[in-house]
This record gives sequence, C-alpha cells and structure tokens, in this order.
Amino acid sequence: MSRLCDSNRAAAVFGKSDRVVRWLTLLIFAFALPARGQEQSSDSISREVKQLFDRCARSVVKIHGRDEHSDLSGTGFFVDPTGTIYTAYSVGGEATNFSVEFGGKKFPARQMVADLRSGIAMLKIDSASPALPIGKSEQLAVAAPVVMIGYPLDLPETPSFGMIAGFDRKYLDRYLSTTHLRANLPTQRGEAGAPLLNMKGEVVGIVVSSLENSSSCYALPIEAAEKIRNDFVRFGEVRHGWIGAHLAEAVEETNGSRAEMTEVLENTPAANFGLQAGDILLQVGRKEIHQPDDIIDASFFLTAGDIVPITVVRGGQKLTFKVRAQFHPAAQHLPMLASPGNNQALMLDLQKAPDNTP
Repeated sequence: MSRLCDSNRAAAVFGKSDRVVRWLTLLIFAFALPARGQEQSSDSISREVKQLFDRCARSVVKIHGRDEHSDLSGTGFFVDPTGTIYTAYSVGGEATNFSVEFGGKKFPARQMVADLRSGIAMLKIDSASPALPIGKSEQLAVAAPVVMIGYPLDLPETPSFGMIAGFDRKYLDRYLSTTHLRANLPTQRGEAGAPLLNMKGEVVGIVVSSLENSSSCYALPIEAAEKIRNDFVRFGEVRHGWIGAHLAEAVEETNGSRAEMTEVLENTPAANFGLQAGDILLQVGRKEIHQPDDIIDASFFLTAGDIVPITVVRGGQKLTFKVRAQFHPAAQHLPMLASPGNNQALMLDLQKAPDNTP
C-alpha cells in the first residue's frame, strides 16, 4: 500500500495543483504513513522533476519533415552519442526532408528505420550528440511516476508529469503488437515520439499514440524499441520473426499454462522443427507462457533467422525444440493494431477461447 500511496504518486493522481497536492500530502503523512517520517513535499517533487528535465531535455529534439500532404513536426530523442534518434512512426515513418533541432542548431537527418509494427522510426544526424540512458520498463508498476519531455505545437521543450496507469495488450477489442505502457499524460500535437522517463531520467518508453481526446497516451516499451534497433545493427534491417502456429485456450491447465497449439501450418518453422497440434506451450525464448495472450509479447521479440528454444508439454512430457524463426509473410505490412479475428500483428496466430472453456 505504501508503494501506491506515497506523495510522488499522489502528485501524479491529482495533477499539478499545489493546493491539492499539499493537502493530500499532509493527509497521507498524518494518517497513512506515520512510520516513514519524512515524506516528499510538493516542492521537493517539483524540484526533482525540474532537475530531471534540466538534465534530460538537451537529448530531446524537435523533428521537422514533410509527408505527401503537408509539413509536420514531432519529437525525438538521442539514444547514442553518434546522433541516432528514436521517434514515432507517425513522425519519421513516411515523411521526407527531415531536419532536427537541438542545441540551438538545425541539422539535416536521414531515415534509418521505419517500422509500422512497432510504431517507431529511427533517424540519424551526422554529428556527435548527447544521449538518454536506457532503463527497464519491466521494473515499472502501476502508479509508478513518469515524466515525458516533448515539443507540443510550436512551443519549446516541455515536461509533463504523471504515472503509469496500465500495461495493455489490447485496446478497444484490438490487439497491440506487444504490451504497451499506458500513461495518464495528456498529449498534444507535436509530442509523438517523446521519451517516457522514469525518475532516474532513464528512457522506459516512446510515446506512439494518444487516447481519448489526448487525455492519456500509449508508449512502446523501450525493450521493444531496442529489439528493432538491434535487428538493424545486426542485419541492416528489421527482421520480424514467425513460427507459424495457431493458439487457443486449453480446457485444462497443464504445468501452469492454458496455451494450446490448435494448428501447426505446413512448411513453417513450427512444423519443420517438430511442434504439433495439441502441444501446450510453456515458453518461447525467455518468455514464459501461461495463457494464449502471453504469445503477444513472446512473438514480438522473435527475429527471423535466430534459433529460439520453445518448450511444450506433449503427452505429459516436457519437450524443448530449437526452432529457427522465418520472416513473417506479411512482415512489411503488419499493422500496429489488429482485430482479434484476423490478428496479423501476432507472429503466432491468437484465436478466441473455445466455447467450453470453464
């Protein structure tokens, strides 16, 4: 309870009103957390956010480009000292004539990667640059405080303070390409591609879309973005992997999993390396599988050409197969969102649970 109710999170829940935050902080201090003694005041929270902003803003850039319709602008940030920039696909995916503003100067930029499935793009300038440190979104919990730094509209770099509101695999009955971070940060035009930072100033996500009248946003976890970058560094391209099996929810749980392979497609890695319909899936690479939806994250991190260990239960026996992933047939056309009935965003096809599932 103390983790969810400290004053950092109270500030995020009730916004930036000093009056409300001071009142709530005093209330928590008096009744909820007497043993902790010294709680951060709203002033100290503001100082912490300002220090983070002052330290990190120099690595955040404003991006200009032009698509087939008009000029556009967005946000990006440096991830290495050689001028590599992460941004959203909506900013750097289909535009041309890129330029980047930082340090009071404007630099021409070129596109390195445009990946529709992840919703991000990578640009590069020919200059040394600062860089934001990479964090771990896996260490976040609901109500963890986060900071976004972006370029809203025609305004200068601007911090926003909020919290993690959820970890979502689907939105409005459509599956996301992998689990996304939902943050209660209002977004405006120009802030797509902004970094989502933990309170250490480490990047934990990239803002890729807004929700419900821009009252909150989705961020791609930084681990997913790093998968895309690692593919590019290794192969000069993004390699979305594919196994080629359908999953559904099993009637009974086996070894902690209800993810059953209901069909293994012919001439696919799954078939060629020995997987069979009826196998209960336990693990794909380093990702444990407990229910069919778990394959969403596991499949995102498959890289075509890599050998991935896949562990299943078959006939009461646990088996591990070394499967070499192939390029997904629709890899160049994968949407960020896909309907449950035709979920091309999944590298293993996820079906609805059978009617007789308890």
